[in-house]
Amino acid sequence: MQLEINIIDAFTDTLFKGNSAAVIVTDTWLDDALMQSIASENNLSETAFIVADGKGVYHIRWFSPLTEIDFCGHATLAAAYVLFNKNSNVQSINFSAKAVGILTVAKTDSGKMQMDFPNRMPERIDEIPDSLLAGLSIVPAEVYRNTQAYFVIYDSESDVLNVARDNEKLKQLAPYDVVVTCQATSEKYHDYDFVSRYFWPANGGDEDPVTGSIHTGLAPLWAKRLAKNELVAYQASSRGGVLDCTVADDRVLISGNAVQYLTGFITVEE
Repeated sequence: MQLEINIIDAFTDTLFKGNSAAVIVTDTWLDDALMQSIASENNLSETAFIVADGKGVYHIRWFSPLTEIDFCGHATLAAAYVLFNKNSNVQSINFSAKAVGILTVAKTDSGKMQMDFPNRMPERIDEIPDSLLAGLSIVPAEVYRNTQAYFVIYDSESDVLNVARDNEKLKQLAPYDVVVTCQATSEKYHDYDFVSRYFWPANGGDEDPVTGSIHTGLAPLWAKRLAKNELVAYQASSRGGVLDCTVADDRVLISGNAVQYLTGFITVEE
């Protein structure tokens, strides 16, 4: 059996930047073990599998190299990019995922794609886990948490950029990952409202290049702190990525670009 595979760099307009995701569209679901094996072989942050239901909705599942993931933003953006290219007259796409319901992705006048996600505002916690404190080289100023991750607030960009992590300690926080973030204040990041980095040794790897899903928590957190609902975010990994965020009540709209890296075929046994 041959499967078409597309690899897309998401949240960037420059090849080899942003976050790479593989996208595979099939008529019916592959076996779960096979999807996990393909994702592990791809060894990208995420591989998205898509099945159309014949009623205008695309069911989507996301797999990291280690496990199936409940919710992934950059692979959703990559999937939309592939489907828009296959259907140039389509202006919006509805995805359905078990953990987050219907996700709509629409083309914008700017050329970016805008994803409509649930607002997953984190709540502040006072009892910080020992594994989190031991897993980061810089003590947090504040810590929040939602269903996905611990949100570590730092006072400066240098803390976000220079913090070292102990993956074995952070794995003990499973199923939660860790995002570190601060307000953007320096000249280098003057185009952005906040910066972040995302660590997920328990669920995918060391550091994720650009993480759309975590901005459903980061955007409302910084919207409240900065008293503004339109924000531009920069995820400061080695590849880097830019996310335009709008907080609208119980929804978070996240927009970005994407570029094609590869189209090919993989051969697997049926």
